[in-house]
Parts: sequence; structure tokens; C-alpha cells
Amino acid sequence: MRILAGLVLAGTLVAGTTAAQADTLEYVALGDSAAAGPLIPDVDPALWCLRSSDRNYPRVAARILGARLTDVTCSGATTDDFAQRQFGFVKPQYDALKPTTDLVSITIGGNDVGLVQTALGCINLLPHPVGLSCRDRLTAGGTDRVAAEIARWAPEFGAALDEVKRRAPKAKVLVTGYGTYIRPGGCYPVQPIWARDADYLQGSVDLLSATARAEAAERGATYVDLAAVSAGHDTCAAPADRYLEGLVPTTVAAPLHPNAAGMAAFGATVARAARPGQPSAA
Repeated sequence: MRILAGLVLAGTLVAGTTAAQADTLEYVALGDSAAAGPLIPDVDPALWCLRSSDRNYPRVAARILGARLTDVTCSGATTDDFAQRQFGFVKPQYDALKPTTDLVSITIGGNDVGLVQTALGCINLLPHPVGLSCRDRLTAGGTDRVAAEIARWAPEFGAALDEVKRRAPKAKVLVTGYGTYIRPGGCYPVQPIWARDADYLQGSVDLLSATARAEAAERGATYVDLAAVSAGHDTCAAPADRYLEGLVPTTVAAPLHPNAAGMAAFGATVARAARPGQPSAA
């Protein structure tokens, strides 16, 4: 009888464990450095992606959700790197997707259209009019070069969303936009960008996010607005209030990227989008 009771107990424990595992969300995070959290401690031992191992938004969201996370976000990633090896040896991000995947988050597009390079090209160390306006340069001749790149990227991103759905057909797909990096009119000289260039730069970021939102809406994916979450916490804010770092970081994070505080807020927002009503504490 003792043996039988032991077998019954063991079977109950195994069944309970299996049920708990079945209830655990399988979460895959795809994307670029805005999701990876470059240089935010602790950095993943696989240094080539400069991915935070415990404080980027996928990690924060996974803790809140109690999800089992596969984080393949990688700094420098473009949409092409979903399907090909980044740097020649990092596996395609699509490889992380499975038919059993329950949740996918995606942050991509900034490197496709060169947003960081655009931002660096908007820096003017001297006040107006000593220097060159990036807005004037990038819209010369009546064509907005960044907007044109975003328009070219849109169908590529749409195709990527289709492929995600094909590989993970039952997954809820969350598409995140990018944050509010700089407020209207900027804050020269706190961030050395002229007012009209600050507005052009953030306008380009917002256009990229709006494009991602439109492509997501066409395919039934959920858009997560990180610009609204980071409003007032941009690079012009006091260092203690920033979610995004400026040209010279004030915390351990990459320039022009989210810091740990920003990732905490973004992760909570992603978790709520994944499971509405979810408590926001990590």
C-alpha cells in the first residue's frame, strides 16, 4: 500500500508540474538594441549583442508575466537579421519561434532607416546659426530622405510580421514603437541639437513608430506605445527622471538608448499589453 501511495503521489506531482509548465507563457523577444538594452548591467556573456541579461524590457516583462523567455534581441539588428545570421554567426532571430510560442514582442526598424546615424548628424555643438541643420540637409530638394527610407521599410516589416505568424501561429504578437527621445523644441544645450532639428528627429522616430503601428494593425498584432510612456522622461529631463539617455549617458547605458529605468517602465507596459489587467510590479 505504501508503494502504491508513493506512486500515486509521484504521479500527482508530475501531473501538477506538467500542468504548471503548460500554463507558463512561452515568450520570444525579437528586435534591436532598443529592446536588447546595450550596456545595462548585467551584460549577457554573449557580448556581441550587448544585451542586458536581466534588466531589458523583455526580461522585465517575462518576470511580471511569469513567462519562459527566449530573448534573441541584438544590438544593431535590422529586419533582415530576423531571417539571416547577424554578423555572420548570430543565428537568425526567426529560429527562436516555434508552433508552441505563446507571445512575441518585436522592436525593429531603427537600424533599417538609420535613426542613430540621423541623430548623430543632428548634433551642433555651437548655437544657431553656427553649423548645419540636419533637417535642412535631409529634406533638401523637397524629399525627406528619412521618411522615404521608412516608406521603403514598411512592406518589409509587414512581410516579417507575416513570417512571425506563420512560424508561431497561436502567438499573441506585440509590436512596440520607439520612445520619446526629445521633447518639442529640444533643450539646447543640454542636448546639442537645434530646436527645428530636435522636432525633425523626434518626428522621424514617430513616423517610424506610426508605420509599424499601421503594419501591425493590418495583421491583427497589438501595438505598444512606448512614446507615450516615455513622454516627460526624455533626454531633456533631469538625469534621475530619464528613461532614455542622451549623447552623454548619465547612467550605465548606451547613448541614445533606453536606460534601466526606461526598460522597467517599458517592460511593465509590454506585460500589461500581453495580459491586460496584469499587475505592473516585477
